[in-house]
Amino acid sequence: MKVANSLKTLKTRHKDCQVVRRRGRVYVINKTNPRFKARQGSSQKKR
Repeated sequence: MKVANSLKTLKTRHKDCQVVRRRGRVYVINKTNPRFKARQGSSQKKR
């Protein structure tokens, strides 16, 4: 999985890429070709 500053360019890499928000992070997922996965957002946990 690629950790990126800009997900807009990663979204345009493949026609099946989707941008999804999960748990405060932004992900690019691709069901047909999983190598295009990407994540944006901090890894800090709130206590």
